[in-house]
Amino acid sequence: MKKLFITLIATILLSPIFAQSEHLTFKGIPIDGSLTDFTTQMKQKSFTHLATEDGTAAFVGEFASYKNCTIGVLCSKSTQIVSKVGVIFPKCDTWPKLYSNYSQLKELLIIKYGEPTEITEMFQGNEPDDDNLKMLDVQMNRCKYISLWETEKGTIILAITYANYKSFVTLVYEDKINSDAVRNSALDDL
Repeated sequence: MKKLFITLIATILLSPIFAQSEHLTFKGIPIDGSLTDFTTQMKQKSFTHLATEDGTAAFVGEFASYKNCTIGVLCSKSTQIVSKVGVIFPKCDTWPKLYSNYSQLKELLIIKYGEPTEITEMFQGNEPDDDNLKMLDVQMNRCKYISLWETEKGTIILAITYANYKSFVTLVYEDKINSDAVRNSALDDL
């Protein structure tokens, strides 16, 4: 009985340590390790490697049933460890399509991670009553649709984005352990 009690106490005391050693995953791949290793695993998941430059690897492939997504994997120059993965979903030319993509992905993320920690879904000023005006507000950066999940393993951010004359949904996974390591490395520089 004493051994069982000691085992139970050790398990409880060590569980926070084990929880902190887990990384956020992308397609089942832990967001950890070198960019070369992560690239190899992405290729095994049928993503096409486009290029690697300045600590970022770019891929194209299917993600969450959306074809032709662009995926960026970021590696810190200071730590040489992968800390973020971002997805750019296909561009949308209409508000109904853009909003539908955002809403469908948000629904799936809620199923997996629970309710978002923070949600901002608004237009600056009055919400336009016309879909064309909504798209204009997206292009003028007056549309703020962002859902954020803070988990033990990291942060997930879903957003409607406008860049390079295109409107699309983005999804970013930021691993807590490795992002903290990047921040600590930056603090050492200061």
